[in-house]
Amino acid sequence: MKTREITPGVWVAASSSCTGPLTPADRSAARGAPVWRARQLLAGRALLRSLLAQVAPQAADAAVTAGDNGKPALDRFPGLGISISHDETRTAVSVASGRLVGVDIQIPPNRVDPALLRRCAHRYADRLDRLPPSVRSTLFTEIWTVQEACVKTTGSGIGGRPWSIDVPPHREDGSWRGLRWHKVRGLADVPVACAWEGD
Repeated sequence: MKTREITPGVWVAASSSCTGPLTPADRSAARGAPVWRARQLLAGRALLRSLLAQVAPQAADAAVTAGDNGKPALDRFPGLGISISHDETRTAVSVASGRLVGVDIQIPPNRVDPALLRRCAHRYADRLDRLPPSVRSTLFTEIWTVQEACVKTTGSGIGGRPWSIDVPPHREDGSWRGLRWHKVRGLADVPVACAWEGD
């Protein structure tokens, strides 16, 4: 597990093979799920609990609940924001003290559909389209992880129209509707982004 404090009180961790502490409720949540989904769920919970043990040990065993919008939360710890993301075997989690937080991790696709590139990259699409395919794919994925992290923070998901969020491919940090976002480098071999309520 690699961990970084992005800004005071906001932490992100990522791993490609996380095993760690689980609660009986974590195991119960995975029961009956397809094998691939159960693995992702348990990896996310294990990574979350490992990060909590480091930054908020009092909450390391708290039950993970889902709000009406599906956004995860910690039972009995409303002052700690959490977020969990996975893509195949990659997992990322975030914890924030006193604010909402969102994280996203994505494996770049082999090919980016031109229509999807235009929809998500907006005014940068033509510039990205001229790049070598592997570079274009990585930069597109960096944009998408920021967009996803933002709507995960608000709990609006796809209904929040993540593709409408302007993310300049050359920027490492930015803001959107009172949130701050950051492209997290060096935690994983694929793009990771975190967003949180203002500073």
